[in-house]
Amino acid sequence: MRLGSRSLLNRERRMSRSGRLLGLMEILRMRRRPVAAARLADELAVSERTIYRDVAELVAQGVPIEGGAGIGYLLKPGHVLPPLMFAREEIEAIMLGLRYVDQRGDDVLKTAAAKALAKIAAVLPPEAGEALDVPLAMPGPPAPSFPDNLVELARLRAAIRAQRRLEIVYADAAGRRSQRVVWPVQIGFMDSARVLAAWCELRGAFRTFRTDRILAATEGARYPDNRADLMRRLHEQLALSMEPHAADRN
Repeated sequence: MRLGSRSLLNRERRMSRSGRLLGLMEILRMRRRPVAAARLADELAVSERTIYRDVAELVAQGVPIEGGAGIGYLLKPGHVLPPLMFAREEIEAIMLGLRYVDQRGDDVLKTAAAKALAKIAAVLPPEAGEALDVPLAMPGPPAPSFPDNLVELARLRAAIRAQRRLEIVYADAAGRRSQRVVWPVQIGFMDSARVLAAWCELRGAFRTFRTDRILAATEGARYPDNRADLMRRLHEQLALSMEPHAADRN
């Protein structure tokens, strides 16, 4: 046996079979396109032969994996994975995100963050509790209080999920009012304000609107584009606009 093959075999032996199967499902869950056995073998540090055996074992257990050798493997959407254990760094990342939400989110997201933390804590072993109680990372100083909204964020969320136009009355920083028809895409939670990111029919481009300056909002018909495509285009525009002295063109 070659030295490289012996080293690979030793790594395979150190990884528990159940842990390897869960890891394989987790990799497939994160992919939307078939993944070649060679790529899976590389990520799990095992041989391709082991991947073929593990896939066959998972399929025999009822896991809906499609594909085959030379094609790649794909986990059908909708399959629910069993609970996975988190690495210490993963717990730190989760805690940092939840603490940020608790500082800057609205009441809905703060409640959701608290429930998510309780669920995570319930499945972690006792030795992982330290990462929850005394995390290494912190999100920074607390955000100031946010201005009140005349239009509830729940209404904006509902329009985003339903992919419906919103006819809004908006006041700029100088108090000048304008009427817009927008296609809402996302809500941004900034350090001192919350903003609605949307395609503006008046400007023919993406714009951000501070939620505390939206004086009224009326839901309209479904907009023609797909929100996922709009979101991709929005973030492409945001990347291009991250230049010094970018002006607020609302």
